[in-house]
Amino acid sequence: MSTITTSPGSSLITPLVQEMPQSGIRKFFDYISGRDDIISLGIGEPDFKTPRVIREACMAALEQGRTEYTPNAGLLELRQRIAGYLQDTHKVSYDPADEIMVTIGSSEALDLALRVLIQTGDEILVPSPCYVSYSPITGLCSGTTVEVQTSASNDFKLTAEELEACITPRSKLLILSYPSNPTGAVMSYDDWLPIARLVEKYNLFVLSDEIYAELTYGSQHISFAAMPGMKERTLLISGFSKAFAMTGWRIGYVCGPSEVVKPMLKIHQYTIMCAPILGQIAAIEALKPAGLEAKDMMMDSYNQRRQMFVQGLRQAGLQCHEPRGAFYAFPSIAHTGLTSEQFAERLLKEMNVLVVPGTAFGVSGEGFVRCSYATSTEKLEQALEKIGQFVGQL
Repeated sequence: MSTITTSPGSSLITPLVQEMPQSGIRKFFDYISGRDDIISLGIGEPDFKTPRVIREACMAALEQGRTEYTPNAGLLELRQRIAGYLQDTHKVSYDPADEIMVTIGSSEALDLALRVLIQTGDEILVPSPCYVSYSPITGLCSGTTVEVQTSASNDFKLTAEELEACITPRSKLLILSYPSNPTGAVMSYDDWLPIARLVEKYNLFVLSDEIYAELTYGSQHISFAAMPGMKERTLLISGFSKAFAMTGWRIGYVCGPSEVVKPMLKIHQYTIMCAPILGQIAAIEALKPAGLEAKDMMMDSYNQRRQMFVQGLRQAGLQCHEPRGAFYAFPSIAHTGLTSEQFAERLLKEMNVLVVPGTAFGVSGEGFVRCSYATSTEKLEQALEKIGQFVGQL
């Protein structure tokens, strides 16, 4: 009888997973685990509780015994409300029957989309700095991520010149995330128009991650899917986590051509079955007038904090472009002589303030750190004071 002479664990793990790097964000959260003396500007999570009207609707549904499965694509009422909401806010229309699917957060929607669309060797274009999950999930699907570097001099907007320079015959998908995590950049109609022309010219398909769409300040969010000719080439991915303070409910959605959504639904059926019914009921309530009113109140608060925090960073000695969306500031720390990781590590150890190094979001994030202002004004003021002290000492 043969025996196992070494631990089988490492030999069982696929190389794709073994080679996957740890999240550059998670590393810092592991460091502060269990500590209550840290001012955290690191996590991208609203400090608000889910609005009471949404919680009460969920509690009432639970009392009524609403604990059953839903259709795989999600409750029809929720899909109908999502369709109406996107028509009103994004000016793009979808058929709730076969062009909308409810997912476990926007993250599942992204994962399903990449699994359905990527074949080995495909290149996926991603404006950088960008959300940390795009590249690892692309790698798990045997695709290759190509970072399209953007710059602070242009407020981290994607330009047609930057994009076209990275397109090759193997380019298949373009992932867009505006408003941007981590930079807070937004794109206008005029910004999108030359991008849309390139998408058509090179026959690209687009994943538009619009999870921060509601957090747009001073201008109206422009969905890439609403650009002329782009609805048929775009999957619009979003959810309820950020705008409605519903991170733990894990309800997202994807909208797009039925010939792409239906194959995604196949995988969803086998791996997930359906999103939790109570979360879906909560999402329905979020899209009713009282839920939308609560959302608007939170947006006003974020805007006030945004203005205060960016001004405070500048007064603390850090250059910072004005973020027009999401709830992040992305100040430059290049003049300090420290790398992004060195700055974040020393700020944490010496001042008990947690920020995320820009390199967690791609190579073009070097020289920057990400700060979330989705926390109380009091903590933001304390953090700014400590950041100012730290920069002054440098």
